[in-house]
Amino acid sequence: MLIGRLEEQDELRAAYDSEYSEFVAVYGRRRVGKTFLIRETFDYKFTFSHTGLAKKNTKAQLQNFQSSLRSQGMVKAPLPANWLEAFDMLATLLSQSKDKRKVVFIDEIPWMDAPRSSFLTALEHFWNGWASARKDILLIICGSATSWIINKIINNHGGLHNRLTYRIQLQPFTLYECDQYAQHLHLEMNRKQIMECYMIMGGIPYYWSKLKRGKSLAQNIDSLFFAHDGEFRNEFSQLYASLFNHPEPYIDIINLLGKKKTGMTRNELVEMWEKGSNGKLTTILKDLESCGFIRKYHSIGRKSKNAISQLIDNYTLFYFKFIENNLINDEHFWTKSHDTPSFTVWTGLAFERVCLLHARQIKEKLGISGVISSEYAWRVEKTKDHPGAQIDLLIDRNDDVINLCEMKYSKTAFSIDDDYNETLQQRRALFKAETKTSKAVHITLVTSMGLVRNANTFEIQNEVTADDLFKP
Repeated sequence: MLIGRLEEQDELRAAYDSEYSEFVAVYGRRRVGKTFLIRETFDYKFTFSHTGLAKKNTKAQLQNFQSSLRSQGMVKAPLPANWLEAFDMLATLLSQSKDKRKVVFIDEIPWMDAPRSSFLTALEHFWNGWASARKDILLIICGSATSWIINKIINNHGGLHNRLTYRIQLQPFTLYECDQYAQHLHLEMNRKQIMECYMIMGGIPYYWSKLKRGKSLAQNIDSLFFAHDGEFRNEFSQLYASLFNHPEPYIDIINLLGKKKTGMTRNELVEMWEKGSNGKLTTILKDLESCGFIRKYHSIGRKSKNAISQLIDNYTLFYFKFIENNLINDEHFWTKSHDTPSFTVWTGLAFERVCLLHARQIKEKLGISGVISSEYAWRVEKTKDHPGAQIDLLIDRNDDVINLCEMKYSKTAFSIDDDYNETLQQRRALFKAETKTSKAVHITLVTSMGLVRNANTFEIQNEVTADDLFKP
């Protein structure tokens, strides 16, 4: 059963129903559900489908393509000498098909582009010289190596420039979709557990699909991440290797960003990264942002060149916190970690990230979905002359209001005591003084379990709860 993905399915169906040939790229990070989306949408029925081989040379790729041609109708297909010949053979196979709409699905296409293979030249010739001249071809390409699809196809400056007719970037599930999926899997998880699971796995459907019925969430996490044969025990290296041909510099930057919760400016990264050039850093940051591992944000009132890159991938941050340097080798580590100070600190930070990933739902709760707004963060570094401050989410609205969002995770309803109330008021005053904004600044508290009503709650202009984050 396909959960969510309604807009993406509509786009694929529109491409299918078109009166012209269409060229579609579906991309997104590993295990986000790209292949499943395409197969489910077309009921697993394709005129031709093929999947590239990971880390194989051109000869092996061509042999694999020959096998696909033979199994799908070209029984006597010879081994193609090169990709031009391979795509000519595909054109012949499609020409012989009686399908009214010929759907061609090429999965993991970045793997097929081996060094010096001239694969892109052949793909370009196939589309420009043959498929686009017809009206009955739907070509769908897909791959986890998001940077390849963006750099080689979407931003192509050669023969494939502006040839894509549909671009579908598949995003991870929201909390709402994870809740739906958990129900579909009959996991019997409450929203607190779904929230904690999201803090660990993010909205990656494949990760969620491995949760077992009848086990608690803690037991599931132990068996998947901390058991000696846990399926995701070595997921980190596999994840980045699947996305980037040379993952080492990407992991370097991810490691640096993982050391600073609020993120780092480009200049800070340049100072700390000893191995690379400025140009290489630009490409890496762009690729990581495209894959959804980092967000690039501007501090309100600052110039764009001072943009901050912040690591927001939940799984990666969970790996850094609990797996990378875990020398305990305890298969029940996660079960035993609950209620420890380390767990408490982690949940607070992880909840902030979940809120950042659900800014749309926060705006919905505030009733400003129709108001033009921008999301920012703001920080002032601590010095001997300045106390410093950090606000992770500011919603700057065109109706003359800025929502200063504070995110608090707790097991029970959160109580604003006098000290915290004073901190909030000082933070708002400092923000207004530093930015010199003339807009009204509303303190907005996002909590996991709601607020305890007391005198200090009247100082809060808006309240958002975790339940609000579960909205579609």
